[in-house]
Amino acid sequence: MTEAKMPVLSSVPTYKEKQIEAGRMLFTRPVTFMLGVAKLEQLPTEGKVEICFAGRSNVGKSSLINALCSRKDMARTSNTPGRTQQLNFFDLDGAFNLVDLPGYGFAQAPKDVVRSWQGLIRHYLRGRVTLRRVFVLIDSRHGFKEADLEMMKMLDEAAVSYQVVLTKADKLKKGQMEKRIAEVVEALKKHPAALNQIFATSSEKSTGIAELRAEVASLL
Repeated sequence: MTEAKMPVLSSVPTYKEKQIEAGRMLFTRPVTFMLGVAKLEQLPTEGKVEICFAGRSNVGKSSLINALCSRKDMARTSNTPGRTQQLNFFDLDGAFNLVDLPGYGFAQAPKDVVRSWQGLIRHYLRGRVTLRRVFVLIDSRHGFKEADLEMMKMLDEAAVSYQVVLTKADKLKKGQMEKRIAEVVEALKKHPAALNQIFATSSEKSTGIAELRAEVASLL
């Protein structure tokens, strides 16, 4: 093992078989759509632990959530970026609430609508006591974009613990993937609320899905 590869390998978490099984069992439980929140007053009363997923439009967030929950259409997927325009809350059989944030970045929406989304997201992130972890999805082919850095800055300021999940890992060769992981981990050193271990996933190939499930299970 070369010295250059060590940081890459140590930055991708590993789990014992028992942890993987706990994650698998957790996500076999029934999932129910609770509500979509477009205004602050619609936010549900805080109770269960909340696990949140955020990412740029077209990063593959809906596909990842569907893969985690072994569903085909739990979270909507679309060829049109920005189709999800509200915070969607899902109840995982009473174990926790999964929160799907609106896609940010280059969403095809009027500026006043985008500002409304941003205000809602900012309030949610800063004021939600039950929010245990935010998973920030980054397209592995492109790395961080300006919109991602803005979201991460918001999370840093809110002191909300977050973890990066690289999506579409099957689109890169092994060497390219290792380089991307190293770049991301190095960039995260500037962000105090970010965890230094990240996930490399592919919804299409199921890469990293078991490990991400195990991480969620460990938070409950």
